[in-house]
Amino acid sequence: MSLLEIENATKLYKISGGLFGKEKQLCALNQFSMNLEASPASITTIAGESGSGKSTIANLVLGFTSLSSGSIRFRGKDVDKMSSAELYDYRKSVQAVFQDPFGVYNPFYRIHHIFKMAIKHFKLAKSKKEGSDLIEEALNVVGLRGEEVLEKYPHQLSGGQRQRMMMARAYMIKPRIIVADEPVSMVDASLRAAILDVMLKMRDQQGISFLYITHDLSTAYQIGDRIFILYQGNVVESGDTVAVIDQPKHPYVQLLIDSVPAPDPDENWGEQIDVPDEEETRFSDAIGCRYIGRCPQKTDLCVSKAPILKPLAVGSQHNVSCHIYD
Repeated sequence: MSLLEIENATKLYKISGGLFGKEKQLCALNQFSMNLEASPASITTIAGESGSGKSTIANLVLGFTSLSSGSIRFRGKDVDKMSSAELYDYRKSVQAVFQDPFGVYNPFYRIHHIFKMAIKHFKLAKSKKEGSDLIEEALNVVGLRGEEVLEKYPHQLSGGQRQRMMMARAYMIKPRIIVADEPVSMVDASLRAAILDVMLKMRDQQGISFLYITHDLSTAYQIGDRIFILYQGNVVESGDTVAVIDQPKHPYVQLLIDSVPAPDPDENWGEQIDVPDEEETRFSDAIGCRYIGRCPQKTDLCVSKAPILKPLAVGSQHNVSCHIYD
């Protein structure tokens, strides 16, 4: 049974052409589709460079922005057609953890405020004692104790503590999905491992699925079950995380994997890469492959026809969008 279905999700933004110029449409996300099963819980990674459309997917799923076309369905129901009661259930079932662990806090309130607000809004407890027990349970899941953090202000906590606090708040609501948008990019390496471990624990022990938005393929490799790699709003490769990263097929993904520096101080990282101007390929009226300006394997077909995402072989879960495999 499907928990979350995204079908042909497209997001366009209108760009002014100036006083006499023609208005254009910038394509932030193009025909994105994925299916998240209700069981077993999983971690689905959405990866790519800045501006590839990763956060656009997060914003669409969370309802912060609307689709230009396509659909998002939760338990078979189109989110855009939900009643107020159904939307309330959807927002309770789909929670978020954001990149900046400080920016989401109100500096004038103590930490316990974010938990009490969630308890009140979603009617999670019938008594003060029940609410306190819920908060303590959630903090224990992320390796914290209430007496250590609840009476403090946000600036009195480390970045890792603040991020784990947001994980605890999301967990307390008992969602089915957590959208984690770059949750470890602003904390140091030791705390990064702790937060990733919390995500694995929530998946395996609590049955919570994750949409993990990241540009870091190493952390995707560590915890991801499935991966979608985006380039300019298009999925260029998808499939089992280990298979995609160990054996990348698309030229862009191969370049991404090769660009990860080896942990050897004696090994040169290579020369500076000259990246061509790619602005024109982002507009909705562009034809051909969007990666053509950087692709070392481009052909005449790449100029006139955009590739489509398809399995490498019949029945394969490894999909790639490239004319090389036509």
